[in-house]
Amino acid sequence: MIGEEQIRDALAGTVDETSFEGLGTRKRGKVRDSYKQENRRVLITTDRISAFDRVLGTIPFKGQVLNQTAAFWFEKTSELADNHVLDVPDPNVMTVKECEQLALEFVVRGYITGVTKTSLWYNYEQGKRELCGNKLPDGLRKDQKLDKPILTPTTKFEEHDRPISREQAVQEGLITPELFDEAAAICFKLYEFGVRHAAKQGLILVDTKYELGRTDGRLIVTDEIHTPDSSRYWYADTYEALFAAGKGQRKIDKEYVREWLADQGFRGEGEPPKLPDDLRVEAARRYIEAYETVSGLSFQPGRSPVCERIEGNLREKGYLM
Repeated sequence: MIGEEQIRDALAGTVDETSFEGLGTRKRGKVRDSYKQENRRVLITTDRISAFDRVLGTIPFKGQVLNQTAAFWFEKTSELADNHVLDVPDPNVMTVKECEQLALEFVVRGYITGVTKTSLWYNYEQGKRELCGNKLPDGLRKDQKLDKPILTPTTKFEEHDRPISREQAVQEGLITPELFDEAAAICFKLYEFGVRHAAKQGLILVDTKYELGRTDGRLIVTDEIHTPDSSRYWYADTYEALFAAGKGQRKIDKEYVREWLADQGFRGEGEPPKLPDDLRVEAARRYIEAYETVSGLSFQPGRSPVCERIEGNLREKGYLM
């Protein structure tokens, strides 16, 4: 893995935003800049980091890690479920099929944990024993494995994600029962595959979020899959001992940043604290470690300046004239 000095050197060169004339109509998401073309989109994954539904700054190499991790998993699961990937012309870029996004995000959880207001443990601590139609028993402890994975959908096109049950989603006209069940089956299948692969790498895939869309009348997996932004990963070898001792798990995902923000008293309301450089460096190290551990591949930083490299690769592949 690359060293701390190289990560610190990259602090000043992170990608906060892109603007490529002639690439298509741009839409800025929390992390990705999306350029719409005819029947496809060019997704550029920036180094922006979001938590509690707020964009909070940038993390070195984060965009490349997310894009390459998503590309790894999309290829790995392509026989299990169709996905939107057409091409990966640059370490930070993915071209994808245009599709109609479902109005829900599907979160599959195998453990009870988390610090966000939509997380299982946060709600359980508040006394809630039912979330998104799932009934939970009394006496559960933080980080405990559930008897079986559960699905906790949230709304997608609202300002803040809202937990919602299958029944509520159908009643509100967000989705049909048949489409919900088809999407849920895909998500559970992908999660089970991810759990098995992660175990081979010495990791626990704790929970993860899936987004799906429709094209030509069929469901496809979109956005990203099993990345450190959309998933929690713990190290398997120390799980039992840490859980028995009531200590926090060793993790290599975005939860490190969420927990720091929560410790500062920030959970999405008010002015967010500025991320210190030491935290940004450590977060970058964890993102890179997640990619290398999950994929078994060595992380090779792309050439800098990143935007110049992206522009060159897009021109070479004919996306920019």
